[in-house]
Amino acid sequence: MQTGENDQAMRKILDMTRVISMVVLGLHFYEVCYGAFVGWHWVSPLTDRLLRNIVRTGLFSNFYKAKLIALGFLAIALIGVKGKKDDKQHYKTALLYMVVGLLLFFISYLVLLMGGKVQLVASLYMGVTGLGYLLFLSGGTMVSRIIRDKLSGDIFNRDQETFPQEERLVENEYSVNLPARYVLKGKVRNSYINYINMFRALLVLGSPGS
Repeated sequence: MQTGENDQAMRKILDMTRVISMVVLGLHFYEVCYGAFVGWHWVSPLTDRLLRNIVRTGLFSNFYKAKLIALGFLAIALIGVKGKKDDKQHYKTALLYMVVGLLLFFISYLVLLMGGKVQLVASLYMGVTGLGYLLFLSGGTMVSRIIRDKLSGDIFNRDQETFPQEERLVENEYSVNLPARYVLKGKVRNSYINYINMFRALLVLGSPGS
């Protein structure tokens, strides 16, 4: 069963996964742009020792390995994204964000081949990579929400106004059947309000306009 505790625990797991993704990407920046961090005086013996221990794990054995791991954790975190429904969200927009984000995320390597001050090149590299990361995050969030909405089985229409109503004529010798009409998905449909037992206490409720 879906309970508040389960939802809260899942949220914490997804948040932790997202944080792991950002930490791995931050370690990648620190390792690749170490010269710039030295120039900014953002290094210390403790961080250097930590970086050496991480290097021994093989995380940075390949230039793209850490970036792929960060992207993988981000994709896992996007699976459980929830949010307010938005009819203006479309697959094309979401996929465009993701494709552009991936291109920037991976081709940012070309920035490192540029000449110039180490700090400037490092800043451009981290900026382009970070922009690609954020675009992929935005596009993935849209896709996750769209898929969740499609699979939710929501029977309400786009404006959350109406739902499928009884269209069958259910009658017996004592029934009272009132013909009605309602709007569903932009179309006017015929329906029936069937009272099949008028011998017991009966209460009919409806909001104004129903």
